[in-house]
Amino acid sequence: MNQSTSQFILVTPPNHIQAASSYRLPLAHMAYRIGNGPHLYRAQFPAMPKGGLMMIGEDNFDGQGDVTVFCREVIRECQARGFTGILFDPESAPSPALSKIISILSEQITRRGWSFYLSEAYSNYSDNARILVSSAISGGSLHQRLSAAADRYGAQRVTLCIDRSAEDFFLPASRGSGRPLSREELQQKIKAISPSIFFSHELCAHYFTYMNRDNGAHFVLFDDVGSIRKKIALAEQAGIRRFLLFYHRVDDLLPELFGTSNP
Repeated sequence: MNQSTSQFILVTPPNHIQAASSYRLPLAHMAYRIGNGPHLYRAQFPAMPKGGLMMIGEDNFDGQGDVTVFCREVIRECQARGFTGILFDPESAPSPALSKIISILSEQITRRGWSFYLSEAYSNYSDNARILVSSAISGGSLHQRLSAAADRYGAQRVTLCIDRSAEDFFLPASRGSGRPLSREELQQKIKAISPSIFFSHELCAHYFTYMNRDNGAHFVLFDDVGSIRKKIALAEQAGIRRFLLFYHRVDDLLPELFGTSNP
């Protein structure tokens, strides 16, 4: 992991800002959403942040209303908080309203020299946004996935979202996702069955299998410090130098990843 040339951003909920700040990495504040109106809604902060980036999610936005009002609210909030970039990550499928918001924000952000990060589903709506690509796959090859993203968008535009995997799949796994496991559930399962754990170079994650007498064979896929380092190294080999880490999902791994202690 080449920290001297790569950039790491911690996506952080409001109640974790103080702890996350100890790592001296840029924070993306996971406290904003687009709601009906449309308006910008903000969660309560224990103390209002200064600097970093704004992350905007979505809360049942119906696509109605004057989107320019929402865009003005976003820019004003960024100016008031000293934010230097925006992560826009709506959950719904592309729509005329959301595509117009992206178009307006992209122009406004670029003009101010800020950074604009955009979820991959909306990559066609901005030519200058940094595209968020997830590291989580349950099939195929992460190396090929990253190479394809670098070829499509240009490696300098790709930002890898390190999604820490911990999923339990029934076999045969007909869907691309399994049942999410908490850290405690994963450790309890490993302790209870003492499985042989393997590493998939294609998925760049650890895995093991086990049998359940009620519903048969299972496949468990999970990440640890080692697999996350390998994901980052694969991305760097493809020329990708920007990474997002979700603080509340990897806080126990950060001291080992960055060689610092979280007080």
